[in-house]
Amino acid sequence: MSAAAREGPHPAEETGAALHALVAELYPICRSITGDGVRRTLAILDRYLPLTLHEVPTGTQVFDWTVPREWRIREAFIEAADGTRVVDFGVHNLHVVNYSTAVDAVLPLQELRRHIHTLPAQPDLIPYRTSYYEDRWGFCMSHTALAALPEGTYRARIDAEHFEGSLTYGECLLRGETEEEVLLSAHACHPSLANDNCSGMAVLALLAARMAGRRTRLSYRFVFAPGTIGAITWLARNQAHTHRIRHGLIVAGVGDAGAPTYKRSRRGDAPIDRIMAHVLRHQTPGARLRDFSPYGYDERQYCSPGFDLPVGLLQRSPFGEFPEYHTSADDLALVRPEQLAGALALIEAAIEVIEQDRRLRNTLPFCEPQLGRRGLYGALGGDANAAKRNMAMLWLLNQSDGTRSLLDIAERADMPFATIAATAAVLEREGLLVPA
Repeated sequence: MSAAAREGPHPAEETGAALHALVAELYPICRSITGDGVRRTLAILDRYLPLTLHEVPTGTQVFDWTVPREWRIREAFIEAADGTRVVDFGVHNLHVVNYSTAVDAVLPLQELRRHIHTLPAQPDLIPYRTSYYEDRWGFCMSHTALAALPEGTYRARIDAEHFEGSLTYGECLLRGETEEEVLLSAHACHPSLANDNCSGMAVLALLAARMAGRRTRLSYRFVFAPGTIGAITWLARNQAHTHRIRHGLIVAGVGDAGAPTYKRSRRGDAPIDRIMAHVLRHQTPGARLRDFSPYGYDERQYCSPGFDLPVGLLQRSPFGEFPEYHTSADDLALVRPEQLAGALALIEAAIEVIEQDRRLRNTLPFCEPQLGRRGLYGALGGDANAAKRNMAMLWLLNQSDGTRSLLDIAERADMPFATIAATAAVLEREGLLVPA
């Protein structure tokens, strides 16, 4: 038995396994922008963080939008004349156009085809299609399966209803020492798509569980809402308080094998943009940075010009740019435990910067203090860590004039923030640095 096997699983492996298990639990649920699928999802997440559920009635005006009717689906299938089900919602919930209206009709195949969506370029996959704001019905299936259907008549049945109900979203506020907030959000409306976006919900839920009870300087608000209309609804109900948001992250599509990608906020130079660029550069070589565009996930709502909040997007393979995107191939095999754990580690590293970044002042600014007699200056030869600590001390003592933050110094020294912050704590204990 290897030493690693004797030691048991690494904490990162345990974290990845726990995240993947949560994704697997969320994956089968048929979610939409309204309905019990969202509520079932939030009930699962509530085991990890104390969620407050909000029910916003159908017809509520939220800026230029109106909260839609609630959707409930019980059954859906296409049945051949001999009773064989060639499409069955019970087998995969992507088989129905999400939010589809009800139908029960016998149709010739030629007419039925007008209501069936496929992917000719990916003939073995089921596409994900929606009809949120147009009353129509439809099915999705693989192009291969459609091509194999013989001519004849088929029964198309969707047992679904739209009714006056409500839109549901959940949020949790972990209060810190100040009312300034960090917003962390994931959309909770997609059906069986593991990466987009069971992965984002799982990562944020476990992050909140790990932060619970921790003393923090800022407050941390977690929001799980249906995409677009959910974020718009949250903003409409919280407009008076959004000035408290100092940093924000949308988390989506963080479980596939791609390198991390960070999309900057509308501002482009918000502190969260700088923090994420720093963390990605030092923790994940090959990570990508992208400028803001008004297309994507809910960052486009938080970054709309009336709000212009400092909210960026963390993902791996960008939305629309991986072949499994919005298809049945976005399944549990696509999502990898180590990638989920890596995304969580990146967000936690960013939170450490948010919490620990501050300005300090050197109490002995005239020339270097004698570090050797204080036992602080390690030997330079043969100990790479000692050499790094030595350089971190020198950078801190040289740059800490009360005008530069620890992140400023880490960037100037091209060193990880964690190294600079840990070294600063040592120098503070020795009285060589004090808060500016």
